[in-house]
Amino acid sequence: MREDTVSTDPWGRVDDDGTVYVRTAEGERAVGSWQAGEPEEALAYFHRKYDELAGQVQLLEQRVKGTDLAPAQAEASIVKLREAVADAHAIGDLAALTARLDGLTELVAKRREEVKAAREQARAEARTTKEGIVAEAERIADETTHWKSGGERLRELVEEWKAADRIDRVTEAALWKRLSAARTAFAKRRKVYFAGLDEQREGIRAAKEAIVAEAEAIADSTDWAQTAAVYRDLMQRWKTAGRASREAEDELWARFKGAQDQFFHARSAVFAERDASLAANAEVKEELLIEAEKLLPVTDARSARVTLRNLLERWEAAGPVPREQRDRLEGGLRKVDEAVRKAEDAEWKRSNPEARARAQSTVDQLRTSIEQLEKRLGKAQAAGRPKDVKEAEEAITARRSWLQEAERTLAEFS
Repeated sequence: MREDTVSTDPWGRVDDDGTVYVRTAEGERAVGSWQAGEPEEALAYFHRKYDELAGQVQLLEQRVKGTDLAPAQAEASIVKLREAVADAHAIGDLAALTARLDGLTELVAKRREEVKAAREQARAEARTTKEGIVAEAERIADETTHWKSGGERLRELVEEWKAADRIDRVTEAALWKRLSAARTAFAKRRKVYFAGLDEQREGIRAAKEAIVAEAEAIADSTDWAQTAAVYRDLMQRWKTAGRASREAEDELWARFKGAQDQFFHARSAVFAERDASLAANAEVKEELLIEAEKLLPVTDARSARVTLRNLLERWEAAGPVPREQRDRLEGGLRKVDEAVRKAEDAEWKRSNPEARARAQSTVDQLRTSIEQLEKRLGKAQAAGRPKDVKEAEEAITARRSWLQEAERTLAEFS
């Protein structure tokens, strides 16, 4: 038999029968048998087994501390390593490995609480987000009348709901039920609106049908002035009637415009033919206007009125002219007539004896007043009263200015 080996290794020994022991706080525990070599080789082999186990513990520490390893997965790995350490066929400080695993257990427990708190925070935020989504959806369902943008926003809200984190099942179901109800309410309200809109548009279509019928009924009229006025009224009614559906609107407008164009094209053709026949009349009035303008400026109102009266008689006898020339010719003659009338008014004013007498009286009164003021001025100067001198001079200056105006007015009656 081989002699018992008392090793200097603090963590294990090899018995004389080849049994390998590890030293623990609870005492020695057999971890294997070694028959193939020296005790030192056995100790080295089982130390390597320990190192392998320590490496696994170190790797787990790195994963727990340096990654986002899930707490449940970390705990499972710790349990597995704890069992491996407890039954390890290795020599080394197994208690230290157990202590390190205990530390990891505490760290994972803390991490689990942090994850739990983060999850609860995320759920609270998700609940707030989803409550906001539902509240907005309900506002859209109750208030929005912009149907296209409202429908698009509701679809976006559904996508935002899907992207948000899930919350507890009961609250999730209740909020989703409200969101679905809001979408349904919006769809129903939109359907009612468009149903009413269709009914309203049908009424507009009927009203415009009547307008078109009136327009088509008078398209062949030759009562140009009266019919043109009717078409203007029909156009105003068309504008205030509102809009029918696009298809009906386009079809009815084409008919209305066709009738209107038929009438106005016919009127334009008649007017063009008539205007051509009136060109000679325009030439006569051009000559008369030139003759009338020779009266300007008016120097003899009475003679100018006689001449203008004769011109007006010839003007009326010449007959109508084309529309595009009418305003210019009539306006030119009217300007001459106004000038003659102004000359007549001025002549009457100059020959009015009452007005002349009033002007003469004003001049006489001002002259008398100036003479009296000049006497007063002489007395004030002689008496040495500067204040009275100043007042008299100012009064004389003012009345002389008034006298100039009065004399100018009187001269107009000469």
